[in-house]
Amino acid sequence: MSRAEPLPPPLSIWIVNPFDDIPGEGLPPLRYWSLARVLAARGHDVTWWTATWSHRRKAARTPPLTIRDDENFAVRLVAVRPYTRNVSLARIGSHRDFGRTFERLASEGVASGQLERPDIILASLPPLEGPEAAARLAKRLDAVFVCDVMDAWPETFARILPGPAWFRRTIAPMLLSGMEKRRHSVLAAADAICAQSDTLLTCSIRPAAAATSPRPQHVCHLGAYLQEYPEPRRLSPTEIDSHDPAAAAAAPPLQCVYAGTLEAGQDLDALVAATRLLTSAGCSAEIHVAGTGALEGRLRAAAAAMNGSTRIVVHGLLPRAEYVKRLAESDVGLVLVKPETLVAVPYKACDYAAAGLAIVNSLPGELERLIADHAAGLTYKAGDAASLARAITAFAADRKLLDECRHGSRRLAEAVFDREKTYLQFAKWLESCT
Repeated sequence: MSRAEPLPPPLSIWIVNPFDDIPGEGLPPLRYWSLARVLAARGHDVTWWTATWSHRRKAARTPPLTIRDDENFAVRLVAVRPYTRNVSLARIGSHRDFGRTFERLASEGVASGQLERPDIILASLPPLEGPEAAARLAKRLDAVFVCDVMDAWPETFARILPGPAWFRRTIAPMLLSGMEKRRHSVLAAADAICAQSDTLLTCSIRPAAAATSPRPQHVCHLGAYLQEYPEPRRLSPTEIDSHDPAAAAAAPPLQCVYAGTLEAGQDLDALVAATRLLTSAGCSAEIHVAGTGALEGRLRAAAAAMNGSTRIVVHGLLPRAEYVKRLAESDVGLVLVKPETLVAVPYKACDYAAAGLAIVNSLPGELERLIADHAAGLTYKAGDAASLARAITAFAADRKLLDECRHGSRRLAEAVFDREKTYLQFAKWLESCT
């Protein structure tokens, strides 16, 4: 009979992130809730510092928080000003509030004895202000400072600057150089660096190379909870026989889903144009859109104007149970992300893989390699509607390919995105940084 692995000595661990949903705001747990839960279960004293303003809901958080006793970790709210737009001076001011007030509250709490001195402070980047404050606190309190890189910040701002591409390339270095220097300083100060993708870790280690010695590093993808989704069923020989005209005619429409924000960084114009091409070719498919954003109205108008064999159904932001049901009833998951967003492996890709959906992907690099390694889907060229239509048609016309990619996608989730495994590994790595 094997013995259970002994738990490590208990540590005081602070998590600094103002963005993720906290307990009481919706399921499933995202990155920091998942990590806090695992760390607490391993006997650590965990405190999550977050903001009084919900980034996702654009609404105030007010105590008392709906935190269940079984979470066994603390959530501390840091007062910040509200903001309604992700790109705005108000958001910059809100992040400044977060860094300053967090540092003050933490310093006063430890000095007064109300808070235990942390052994580890893990702070997400972005924003810059949280990890900057965390780095200063860690130095004063003799704690280990870990920077968790979640986004290419501030490079991602370059794509939303006004004007033509040549103009943005010209002014971006001047406007963003200050933020880049601050990021460099944060990464150089970190005792350890982790990231939500190999791509982000590589980009982060390079500017931090000025450190005197190599630092511990780790990748934990955003991931998904596989138990939320049933495994994809195997299609019968009749369902996958593309040479049987009767079987092909009886096949239901291919069920595709796009989940996520409806903003300029998503390839939505290509989706609308591809839908028209699919209809012209007589392809039978339904494309379900689950999400909201500034472009939702425009997409709804385009969907309403379409008639034919392929249609777009815009659902808006779905409750979690309905979202899971929509993915479980789908065949194909669409990653319609423009490469200039600098996203490597988005949440939607993890959810699609967990649900066993064949993936149609626009992102070159890390996600493209993962999909190829596990035979989980097809790639199309972002901005190219014909390329997107060809990928969807391939799955509609070849149900054997669809079946193989669906099971390859689930294998990808089991190997790389299973939070039950990956966040335990994340927690163990964090413990080893002390």
